[in-house]
Amino acid sequence: MKVIVIGGGGREHAIIKKLKGHPEIEALYALPGNGGIASDAICVPIGAKDIPAIVAFAQEKQIDFAVVTPDDPLVLGCVDALEEAGVRCFGPRKNAAILEGSKVFAKNLMKKYGIPTAAYEVFDTAEDALRYLEDAPIPTVLKADGLALGKGVIIATTREEAKAAVHSMMEERIFGQSGARIVIEEFLEGPEVSVLAFTDGNVVKPMVSSMDHKRAHDGDEGLNTGGMGTIAPNPFYTEEVANACMERIFLPTIRAMKEEGRPFKGCLYFGLMITKDGPKVIEYNCRFGDPEAQVVLPLLESDLFTIFRAVSDGRLADVEVKFSDGAACCVVVASDGYPKQYETGFPITVDADIASDVLYAGAKDKDGVLVTGGGRVLCVVAKADTLPEAVDAAYRDVPKVHFQNAYSRSDIGKRALSILNERAAN
Repeated sequence: MKVIVIGGGGREHAIIKKLKGHPEIEALYALPGNGGIASDAICVPIGAKDIPAIVAFAQEKQIDFAVVTPDDPLVLGCVDALEEAGVRCFGPRKNAAILEGSKVFAKNLMKKYGIPTAAYEVFDTAEDALRYLEDAPIPTVLKADGLALGKGVIIATTREEAKAAVHSMMEERIFGQSGARIVIEEFLEGPEVSVLAFTDGNVVKPMVSSMDHKRAHDGDEGLNTGGMGTIAPNPFYTEEVANACMERIFLPTIRAMKEEGRPFKGCLYFGLMITKDGPKVIEYNCRFGDPEAQVVLPLLESDLFTIFRAVSDGRLADVEVKFSDGAACCVVVASDGYPKQYETGFPITVDADIASDVLYAGAKDKDGVLVTGGGRVLCVVAKADTLPEAVDAAYRDVPKVHFQNAYSRSDIGKRALSILNERAAN
């Protein structure tokens, strides 16, 4: 079979690593991929949002299966276009991808079907939002309605910050048209958990839980980023919490989407907060998280391509989805200055004795040399029998990747390890 993976980041590299060498896959393409992915797949310089070109390529090469992973092409209807051209796909169609494409849609769906989430209000004008903030509880959370590269959320700890966020989102449009409409919601407290789940629109099979580290700097300081690292499993996601999530959140969400005439097939990302009142949904994503996929997929023992096809064909109930009992840690090595200003074009080298996997995100080929080409350049991913071992292994290997202005957090997994130590002490 001939397979294409749409996208060009660390998440796509993680997927490609799992598909590479599959006995049924005769050709594996990445559109557009990147300079690092090129060692594991045939990279084709077609942008992930260039749907007509993607479809034309699929027809020209007689592609059998497509894995559409980034949010933009999913929300734009890439799966719809490919399926209409006769290509089987893993990923939701456009009318289901709205679950991530519109925060307003997602919040209204949860309210309608009683899925636990933060209380909220929706605003179409800055004037109305500012009026609401005069008396709103603080801290509060402001979210752009549309896609914003995972960064369209501002947590305001003062009324002045909240008002400034309205101005920047709705008037200055720091998130573009995504901020034309905003959600202002209740500030929830508790540990955050990310759970990715395979679903064919009827059956839900959750993956191992994970913990993202969004802030740029140690101690969860600095600006929000696309993610500076992850660990799996998340120690806050106990069996009791998992059962509650399945009963109150996962299955009700899938049933709600089906009831709305928007059956969701693909990977559904549940961003959760474990509050004193139980788990609540912070956000939905319509695809694998990045960098969550980088720790979840290495722990998958079942065959990923078999799962992809079962989801596409509505046969998920018939296949096993099994994860190892081990743990994984991903440390993102970024360009210093990310997520604001940073320089690119620096050569990347990796020591020969590195034991961890290196998954490339912002890397490109320049005259046969691999150079930095983005904010998040690469991920160092280690797996082991236990989380402390996985964290230690990843950090042993971070110094073995080299490029000018390299930066990484030094505390990925620290909070999770402290919880495990507390439990061991008790």
